[in-house]
Amino acid sequence: MASTDHAAVRRAADLIRAGGLVAFPTETVYGLGANALDAAAVARIYEVKARPKGSPLIVHVDSIKMARGLAAAWPPEADKLGRRYWPGPLTLVLPKRPEIPDIVTAGLGTVGIRVPSHPLALALIREAGVPIAAPSANPFSRLSPTTAEHVSEMLGDRVDMVLDGGPAKVGIESTVLSLAGPAPRLLRPGAISRAEIEALIGPVVLAGRIEDEGSAHASPGRHARHYSPRTPLLLVAGGVLPRSGRGAYLWIRNPAAADSCIHMPDDASAYASVLYDTLHREDVKGWDWIAVEIPPDSPDWLGVRDRLGRASAP
Repeated sequence: MASTDHAAVRRAADLIRAGGLVAFPTETVYGLGANALDAAAVARIYEVKARPKGSPLIVHVDSIKMARGLAAAWPPEADKLGRRYWPGPLTLVLPKRPEIPDIVTAGLGTVGIRVPSHPLALALIREAGVPIAAPSANPFSRLSPTTAEHVSEMLGDRVDMVLDGGPAKVGIESTVLSLAGPAPRLLRPGAISRAEIEALIGPVVLAGRIEDEGSAHASPGRHARHYSPRTPLLLVAGGVLPRSGRGAYLWIRNPAAADSCIHMPDDASAYASVLYDTLHREDVKGWDWIAVEIPPDSPDWLGVRDRLGRASAP
């Protein structure tokens, strides 16, 4: 049952202010939230997720005004992008103010900030009256949750409360853009494309796909293996599937015979919106493998290709 009533939001906000953990919906995926200004509460996020301390968290706010209160610098590009894409699936990495605990930012002098567009997320932030640090509400490196049921299945009673806002519409994590260096740098692709950002602020550098596993990362989602089902995920071309074992096949243009065949959308946004839910459903069926047809190599598919590349990494 959807927890959209104001009483549920008030209970969740009370928990956030008291140092608790609340899973809540955003338009991208479900987040595991804590008061971003409470280091002890944020430490619980890392503990529950078994998340490496070098992977920073994104801080969710309800407005540009709240975002500016957390950033030590606010370049003109941040203002342009915030006015165009917030609320929405864009995270901006900016120099941080000292009141943000280092645990939120993996000890870095920068912080990722975004304004989510899901009404329940915005209501929670406003009711709590504090910025909310929130990675995806799942064990580290596992498939991100796009429904409240996914959260409950993966985290159970380790979360103090789950707000159910229905399925996430975007379906993959936010685009992350750093404005903290000499040039804007795309750290994680997502629903808002590099081309859309460049049309607004000019050239954007595309960061390498993988960072040093032993160091603090500039953004979440930079580990080589991430967003992974428990079932081995294979990227295939031309409908060529593994010769042994039983499995599921997610295809776009090249059908093939498998025990479970799922025809995926040929539009990048529509594909992203159902990808994780499809993988969650197939992951519990006991297959030996899940084969995924490699999506088109075009700019609009960059976010999907990034997630699949990390999900299939050794």
